Amino acid sequence: MIFKLAACAALVSLAVIPVKGVDHQVTVGGTGIIAYNPNQVTAAAGDTVTFTFMQKNHTATQSTLQNPCQPVAGGFDSGFIPVADTTTTGFPNAVFTVEDTTPVWVFCRQANHCQQGMVFAINPGSNFAAFQAAATGNSTASTSATSAPAASSTAYPGSTTPTSSSPQVHQVVVGGTDKLFYTPSNITAAAGDVIMFQFQQKNHTITQSSFATPCRELTLTSTSGQVGFDSGFMPVAANATTFPTWNLTVNDTSPIWAYCRQAGHCGSGMVFSVNSVESGPNNFAAFQAAAEQQNGSTTATSSASSSSGTTKSKASGASMIQINRGAGIAVALVGVVVGSML
Repeated sequence: MIFKLAACAALVSLAVIPVKGVDHQVTVGGTGIIAYNPNQVTAAAGDTVTFTFMQKNHTATQSTLQNPCQPVAGGFDSGFIPVADTTTTGFPNAVFTVEDTTPVWVFCRQANHCQQGMVFAINPGSNFAAFQAAATGNSTASTSATSAPAASSTAYPGSTTPTSSSPQVHQVVVGGTDKLFYTPSNITAAAGDVIMFQFQQKNHTITQSSFATPCRELTLTSTSGQVGFDSGFMPVAANATTFPTWNLTVNDTSPIWAYCRQAGHCGSGMVFSVNSVESGPNNFAAFQAAAEQQNGSTTATSSASSSSGTTKSKASGASMIQINRGAGIAVALVGVVVGSML
């Protein structure tokens, strides 16, 4: 009898041992390659999908079947992960955990990559061809490295009206050795102009926020469903001599507010604006003062790590996507799989 009870107990204990899911390997980009390989997988709940980022600068960003080239609010996003052409080992990767068999749609946010068919899906069924076709024929998708800031298409009251007849490229330096600021930190730009952010030493972002909450992502605070732009973290070594860039196309003359998501940087005044109305109360100095006063204390989730640390966060109902940037350095982002929005 004792033997039978022991045997039953052993069987019960074996029954509750979790079964490890399958890990699906996906290569992102590479020299002369603008694609995910493979471009789709069939996965079960508990499986993982490991995105290995090869040469150039790509993302794995969640979208929808209806809008392949636009980030879905609350969806996961690896952020831009630049890989040098000379890299041969230690490629960074992002690991996504599959929660159920609901289709998950993914694209690369780099300029025009989605429109060239750089999309991926988990459990797409028979809809992948339609998803990719919609991406390559999507005329409303952003042609910059991110979705453009949501704003009206008319001139903002009180704003200046630039007179340039052709688009201008504005270069902004992000950070640098012992520099926690954007140079310049406040610019005036016309509709159609391009802002080229050059990331220098340390690990920074350019992330859209709002005047009221300078140190929080617009995507998290918007009451109208706006999806703000975000470069993702751009780690740059102290001895680097070449620097990654990230472009943003200006849609109109409405003010744009942005900040660095790195821990403590926004509270130190590392903020940026486009077309702020300097003659009114919502000017750049007031925006920066609000950032320093709030000190990032209203941030809903901890920011990603610097190039020498690790931060992990997990929101209720969200799946974890972990970014490993080589040399054992990991950054964890939160990605919510919203089945009703697919």
